[in-house]
Amino acid sequence: MPRLRDLGDAIGSPYLQQHADNPVDWYTFDDDAFARAEELGLPVFISIGYSACHWCHVMAHESFEDPSIAAYLNAHFVAIKVDREERPDIDAIYMEAVHALGQQGGWPLSVFTTPAGRPFFGGTYFPPTARPPRPSFSGLLEAITNAWSTEHETLLGQADELTDAVTQRLAPPDAEGATRPHVAQLIATAVTRFTEMFDPEFGGVGTAPKFPQGPMLELLLRAQLRGDDRVLPMIETSLAAMAAGGSYDHLGGGFASYSVDRRWLVPHFEKMLYDQATLARLYLHAGVATGDQRWYQVAHETIEYVLRDLRAPSGGLYSAEDADSEGEEGLFYTWTRAEIIAALGEEGAATIFAWYGELNPPNFEGGRSILTRPLRAPLARPLEVEAQRSRLLAVRSERVRPARDEKVLTEWNAMFASMLCEAAAVTENINWQSAAEEIAAFIDREMVRSDGRLLRSWREGRAQHLAMATDYAWTVDLFTRLNELTGRSSYLTRAKEFATAMVTLFGAEGGGWYLNGSDEEGLILRPIDSYDGVTPAAGSICASALARLGALTGDRAFRDRAAATIDAATTGLNASPIAFAHLVGAAALVDEGAIEIVVGPGAEPLLPVIRQRYLPDAVLAWGEATDSPLFLDRNEAKVYLCLHGSCRLPVADAASLGSEIDLVLSR
Repeated sequence: MPRLRDLGDAIGSPYLQQHADNPVDWYTFDDDAFARAEELGLPVFISIGYSACHWCHVMAHESFEDPSIAAYLNAHFVAIKVDREERPDIDAIYMEAVHALGQQGGWPLSVFTTPAGRPFFGGTYFPPTARPPRPSFSGLLEAITNAWSTEHETLLGQADELTDAVTQRLAPPDAEGATRPHVAQLIATAVTRFTEMFDPEFGGVGTAPKFPQGPMLELLLRAQLRGDDRVLPMIETSLAAMAAGGSYDHLGGGFASYSVDRRWLVPHFEKMLYDQATLARLYLHAGVATGDQRWYQVAHETIEYVLRDLRAPSGGLYSAEDADSEGEEGLFYTWTRAEIIAALGEEGAATIFAWYGELNPPNFEGGRSILTRPLRAPLARPLEVEAQRSRLLAVRSERVRPARDEKVLTEWNAMFASMLCEAAAVTENINWQSAAEEIAAFIDREMVRSDGRLLRSWREGRAQHLAMATDYAWTVDLFTRLNELTGRSSYLTRAKEFATAMVTLFGAEGGGWYLNGSDEEGLILRPIDSYDGVTPAAGSICASALARLGALTGDRAFRDRAAATIDAATTGLNASPIAFAHLVGAAALVDEGAIEIVVGPGAEPLLPVIRQRYLPDAVLAWGEATDSPLFLDRNEAKVYLCLHGSCRLPVADAASLGSEIDLVLSR
């Protein structure tokens, strides 16, 4: 039997390792576990979380480490533990079941199923004693045990109904007969909807909790490029507020996953690699689009945080840092006035207090404070502030750090490295280019099985779990952007290989994308991943990656598959384009065509002119020629700009190139 406690070093997930010694007899998500439940005639309890999840730790300490609760759970259920970061397909299915029950999702996710894996009840965190409206976990276990015994057929019927509902909610979209508006209309509608939700004082959307909405804000940047004068104040307010508040780590760089308040003051302190990738890209794009140095600074510090604190010796990037240290949330990141004075002396502390606030009264729990900046204050630090900030960071580095999730995920690594390619191109930072290439080499070396199948998760020399559509899509995007960054044709060849496999494994009839592959077994259904959240959905990044690759290679099949994805989402796009923010960007590439820029041999000195412009719909071909039609008869030391098969006159100087780019953008 695949019990956690018996697997030892074979457990690749730090989250699962955290639970291996629980008195709960945890199983991995495996056919054997469900067969065991069938054999014993017991329901299944599935607990889903991740290592940096604060409330997952709370429920573990309160319930899963309690001998009496564990004994009851072991006697009446088969208990399965899942790391959602390793198996987002499992998480998607059972999270949708909780949503179908009318409940708000989140983690820890707690779901009860039949021995066939069909859910009949679920929720998130359950306390050890009742806190209305939440029942106690022990009381819930007893109620389900009694119902399983006395109302067995009713529960099986509920499981069938709920599974049918989940299947419908996660089915390929039906867009037959629907007409999709032009991409310009989609962007305008999305901006209008964002304006309705926008918080004009503190940026972002809603009140609390507040999550950074990278894909939404990226869409606003596109609207700004198109001349929509509504969006720049919303972009700048949002970026400034996120970077000023405690959600941003003012000493070490990088962002916490979300803010528990409207002002971005108090974060949930966990730091996830995907947030760093998404937000560094957003701030980088904002810097390029507006020329505002504040946004470059935030992007730079976020990148450096990841490369300093999340970089594995193997070349990959670790997944996350926890919110807690020494059993206390935020302890690593927060300060008292006395601690700062002790670290810097009165004079140095006065400099810090003048810049970050007096910390009096404290702004966090236990008399501690989070360093923040006033909302619209400058971010660029004077030399005297920078000197004291560096000293304070050094002192903080001596503290007990939050636990680090040292598994390497293909999706998040490719996402971050893709962003690094853009950042290296804009800044000409050779270290960032080297880091991006190292991550790509790690993926190719460690995450590809001998038969060519990409895997998702790696830890301590061992890769496991079949890669999802998002792993493949971001890997395609990474290798495509590496080709644009370096001019090396081998990267484009690899991108095409991954893209071809991606279409075969994950493409759904009608244009959508399954999250898990056709070779994945043991699940009650294959979920479709369509809606963008804090990161793009599988459908969105598959479409955008294929659209870019198709434009660079001239392979019409890639472009057509991207177009089919957008067409399949027509009903959703019509209803709420803001829920498909990244997909709308892909639609711009497909519907309006990519701006094709070819830099002929000898014209490489003009590359910075191109790279330091905000051109989200441009593809760049240069360096080693491929069989792409973009290179056909492009042998002079000039730059060629084309759109929809119509080309401008080639240019050979920076001023003319800038003017030609302006003309193409005004199309």
